[in-house]
Parts: sequence; structure tokens; C-alpha cells
Amino acid sequence: MSMNSTAIQQTPKSQINFEQVKKKQRMKNFSKGMLFLLPSIILFSVFLFYPLARTIYLSFFLTDAAGATTVFVGWENYVTMFTSPIFLQSMKSTFLFVLYTVPITIIISLFLAVIANEKLKGIGFFRTIYSSTMGISVAAASVFWLYLFHPSMGPLNLLLNAIGAEGIGWLTDTSWALFAIAITTIWMNIGFTFLILLGGLQSIDSSLYESADIDGAGYFYKLRRITIPMLSPTLFFVVTVTIINAFQTFGQIDILTQGGPVNSTNLVVYSIYREAFVNYKFGSASAQAVLLFIIILLMTFLQFKFGERKVHYQ
Repeated sequence: MSMNSTAIQQTPKSQINFEQVKKKQRMKNFSKGMLFLLPSIILFSVFLFYPLARTIYLSFFLTDAAGATTVFVGWENYVTMFTSPIFLQSMKSTFLFVLYTVPITIIISLFLAVIANEKLKGIGFFRTIYSSTMGISVAAASVFWLYLFHPSMGPLNLLLNAIGAEGIGWLTDTSWALFAIAITTIWMNIGFTFLILLGGLQSIDSSLYESADIDGAGYFYKLRRITIPMLSPTLFFVVTVTIINAFQTFGQIDILTQGGPVNSTNLVVYSIYREAFVNYKFGSASAQAVLLFIIILLMTFLQFKFGERKVHYQ
């Protein structure tokens, strides 16, 4: 009896000791993990989490010219934002801009990538040309297109005049300004998108094409049944990044049109900049920034929710 009772009494103690050792090991592993993550946590806190929290905080206040909070107004900045014709026009222009740029950029880049993936003599030269826009800054590209769009001596209008057509006010006509900015943006983004898609094409297993050739499949059948499905992970990434970049467009707007004419190219990011650093209304600008963050977050969520279903992994 005494031996059995002693064994019963010792068993819980051994279990407790085992649990304590296991808990200490988990804490030790957690501490090591946090130590490795600490540099990233600090960087994200300084450059992401704090600015985001500060922006949300400022969106509920009126501020002075230095950006210091003066009066708490609650949701007034958001109400004013959604009742402002200028901001509503800005939202409309932004979504139109995204609609113009994203599909065309991806279609052109995919077309060029498919061509550049062919094993042709001298194709390396064309790959360099197609990706060259990636190495040009937004400022330099915008100045280049500013010259092309010039109403009197720009090559585009000179070409139209040469064929008997009337010149277009590319950056001064409300019907054409947003389209002109979209052309500039598409040209600047093609280089990056092309390189990513070309890398995706070159990672497709060549045995799939060899099997299709044995079965007598044609070029377009292979493109539709092999290339596009196998490229879907890369396309998913490219579409997501291109949408986010389109919503964040700023540089070419600032250089080419400054939001004009008549706010037709006043995209949301440029509206935030003008509200904060021209009108010195940091509270209103913060409210717009919060809304832009929510829109991009929602678009990304929808992309992952519905777009990833069509992704095929090898």
C-alpha cells in the first residue's frame, strides 16, 4: 500500500516538472524568434505602424499649418470628404485610371514576354529593349512624355498634322488628359511587368510542351492550355502589384498636369499631397489617406479571395 501511494504521489510531480521544462523550452524558442525578428519589428514600427496610427489619429482632428492638432472634429473630415465634389471627382478619376492602365499594361507585357521567350536569333537585344523602361526614373520619363505631348512642337501632334488631322491638347483637354497620363504610366510599367512575366514563362517545365507537340497540339492550343495556366501564379502577383501601384500613382501627375485640367487628373494620392502640403489641411489629407488604405486593402483582399482560385501551381 505504501509503495503504491508513493508512486501515485510522485507521478503528478514528474508531470509538473515535464510541463515546466516544456514551457521553458517554448519560451526560449519564442525569445529566440523574437530576437531574430526584432530588427524587422523596429523598422516596421517606425516606418509603417506608427505612421499608420498617426494618420488615423490625425484624421479625427483639425490641424494648424505645422501639422499640430487643434480641434477634435470626430468624423467631420470623413463627412466633408464624401460630400466634396472635388474629392468625388478624384475618386472617379482614380478608378478610371486603374481601369485604363492595369489591363493594358498586363496584356502588352504578356504579349512581349511570349515573343521574347521564343528561341530566336538576337532575341536578347529585344529583351533588353522591352525591359529598358524599368531603369528610367519617373521624373525623366515624365519630362520625355511632356515633350511628346507638347501641343505645338510635340512629335505626336506633328504626326497628326502631317496626316491632316487636328492636334490634340493631350494635357490640357479634359477628355484626353487622364488618357495621356495612362499612356505614360503604361509605358513606364511595362519594363517591370515584362521581366516578371518572362521569368514566369521560363520557369514552365519544357516537358509539358514536348508532350503537347507529340500529341500534335498547335501553338495557340499550347498557349491557352499550358502557358496561361502555368503562368497563373505570376499573373496573380503581377495583377495584384499593378493594381496597388496604379492606386498610388503620383510622380507623373505632379510633373505633367498637377491634377488638371479642371481636376480631371487629380488622382487620390495627388489629392492627399495637395490637401496636406498646399492647403495645409493635414486632418483632411489623413482622412483621404485612410480611405485610400482601406480601398487598396479591400482590392487586395478581393484579389486573394477570388483571383487565387484560378491559380494553378505546378
